[in-house]
Amino acid sequence: MYDSDIRVALTAVRQAAQLCEMVRQQQQSPAYEKSDASPVTVADFGSQAIICRALTDRFPEDAIIAEEDAAMLRQPQNRDRALAVTQQVQQIFPDTTPEEVIEWIDRGSGAIAPRYWTLDPIDGTKGYIRGDQYAIALALVEDGRVQLGILACPHLSHTPQSPQDATGVLFVAMRGSGCKMFPLKDDSGQNVKVNFTRRDLRPIESVESGHSDRQAQSQLSQTLGITQPPLRLDSQAKYGAVARGEADYYVRIPLPGSALRRENIWDHAAGSIVVEEAGGCVTDLDGKPLDFSVGAKLIRNHGILASNGAIHKRLLDAIARL
Repeated sequence: MYDSDIRVALTAVRQAAQLCEMVRQQQQSPAYEKSDASPVTVADFGSQAIICRALTDRFPEDAIIAEEDAAMLRQPQNRDRALAVTQQVQQIFPDTTPEEVIEWIDRGSGAIAPRYWTLDPIDGTKGYIRGDQYAIALALVEDGRVQLGILACPHLSHTPQSPQDATGVLFVAMRGSGCKMFPLKDDSGQNVKVNFTRRDLRPIESVESGHSDRQAQSQLSQTLGITQPPLRLDSQAKYGAVARGEADYYVRIPLPGSALRRENIWDHAAGSIVVEEAGGCVTDLDGKPLDFSVGAKLIRNHGILASNGAIHKRLLDAIARL
């Protein structure tokens, strides 16, 4: 049903990952500060340009809601930044102009529609800058529900047990069809499943402490009798780790004083279907499904819980008692 969507999206995500890795290897991606004080790089812009170009060329009626916009690059004093992004995109599409790059980036400024794509061109920009984990996350949403998700994790090892193994994987999940993991550069995929058998549960959490209430997470581990320290990864690679059984659950608990904060849809859409189609469960902290029908924020949801499914109710009950 979604064969053409998958083909177009996979090609674009792989091209975006190629650009991101070229930029990082060249060490040509200084971080600029956005209006919300979060970082953005040449690679963020280039990745979004490549993917939005592909989607709008093939699916011109589809809306795209992406993290970045080109407002910074349109400013005359930032012409050098626009040129730097263009030079990187030209490594994939040689005849690209700065004007085209800016137009492609801004194709990601769409609004909620019955069918739309949501994109994080580099999820985990701080991890990317540090040389750690990051992800390129793309999802197709229809009628408020994610139908297709692709996570490219260029620095995630092929096998959880061998972190020094070859790196670069893709998770591809389609509603009702399971989740597959591929090497980033070829199509020899394998089905992945969550882990139901581990007795001593293994949580996974963000590297950045500002993303979730670490004290509450520690209390949750104590309540559940967990003795293993949490894995820590940047980006939606955490969802991939749960999907392939490397970890058992991932929780985001709003920090004290930020109870009204709501998550961005592009930070969770692709990852959520990856876990669900691997046999797991993803809800908010009240046990409600994530609602992608209302805007760029998950305004009807409070926090995030992704698990192997078997322990989901137990986790929700423990969180409610914190």
